[in-house]
Amino acid sequence: MKKLIIAVCMFITTTTFAQNEKFMGAMGATLQQFGTAKTAEEMTAVAQKFERIAEAEKTQWLAYYYAALVKARMSMNGMGGDKDVIADQASELIAKAESLEKNNSEILCVKSMIATAKMLVDPQTRYMQYGMDATKLLEEAKKADVTNPRPYMLQANSLRGTPENFGGGCKTAKPAAEKAIELYATYKASSPIHPNWGKESVEQIVASCK
Repeated sequence: MKKLIIAVCMFITTTTFAQNEKFMGAMGATLQQFGTAKTAEEMTAVAQKFERIAEAEKTQWLAYYYAALVKARMSMNGMGGDKDVIADQASELIAKAESLEKNNSEILCVKSMIATAKMLVDPQTRYMQYGMDATKLLEEAKKADVTNPRPYMLQANSLRGTPENFGGGCKTAKPAAEKAIELYATYKASSPIHPNWGKESVEQIVASCK
């Protein structure tokens, strides 16, 4: 009986390792593709790959997170069709990630990006709803992980694109960007496939705001 239990445990361990190795390999390859994607078609293909990985590994939040991140960027940059529709797709995906990983700073960052994407469709009429949501979500992201530089990076990007008479511009964007750079210097991603993006963006803000 003891030998049987040991054999079963070894089988489970081996199977789990193989599944994790397969997941890591698929995620790594798709992240590389994400890094080089430039067109709407390429970005759509990347999002679809992340979705397929997520559906195959339903307990892993990262694949849903990246699929939502891709869609959020596409909506913000006007890639691939109706911005509202794409932002809504991102919202559905990040909700699935959040169902697996509560109070996660990275997920809150993407939720803020989606709110920004929705706001950018019609800033004058949507700021009070989506603009305020985006700001609130970044503050929640800061609290969820005080070591995460991405809430400050996203805040700096948003402020840099906001007119000075509305509280934006270099005066407010640069301090947030500098805080992000400070955090990037010590930030350690949990694994090679965990979020570790955005440093170049804040470096460009600091350089342009000298």
